[in-house]
Amino acid sequence: MLAVAFTAWGAPVSWLEIVAFVLALVCVAGNVGQRMWAWPVAIVGCLLYGWLFAAHRIYAEAVLQGVFVVSSLWGWWQWRHGRRSSQPAGARLTIARLSGRQALAVVLAWGVLWLLIGGVLARYTDSDVAWLDALPAAGSLIGQVLLARKILENWWVWIAVNLASIVLFAHKQLWLSALLYAIFLGMAALGLARWRATWRAAGGSRPPSSPV
Repeated sequence: MLAVAFTAWGAPVSWLEIVAFVLALVCVAGNVGQRMWAWPVAIVGCLLYGWLFAAHRIYAEAVLQGVFVVSSLWGWWQWRHGRRSSQPAGARLTIARLSGRQALAVVLAWGVLWLLIGGVLARYTDSDVAWLDALPAAGSLIGQVLLARKILENWWVWIAVNLASIVLFAHKQLWLSALLYAIFLGMAALGLARWRATWRAAGGSRPPSSPV
């Protein structure tokens, strides 16, 4: 799987990266459309990307893929069986939003996670991109939780994560992955628009307490 399929902009692209690329696109398209099958696709894609990132010494992203496998199982269960306290028993999880205070807590949590992950990478690994690697990794953990609970603001988090990831993968000359995250950026903007329209159509309003 790590064999070179072709060369792009002077850098080799492996079959592993190609397969992971396709699965990741399918997964995010499913998330935008709130499709249940997106979660098992995500699990397979994360396993492949974990392998790819480890091979390129992007350790935070590699470990993150393992976390994503677990959180994808949780997200799959949440979308199938989860509900909010305001919903009747047996109702499917619906889109909700964060309050201003909750949104601030998300930003602060991202900052703390970035410092923790970046510090560990800088001190205990041979990573040459410790802090740049840690930035999207920290945001991805938060984005995954918000996505699993169908919080609209997950798409804002993913927009920021995708921008940071494009810079990271371009620096590591993983051009296909950089292209993937550029596509993800557009899909996150589409997801934000579609989820907001669905939320408004359902008469949504910000909850008085945390929806997470």
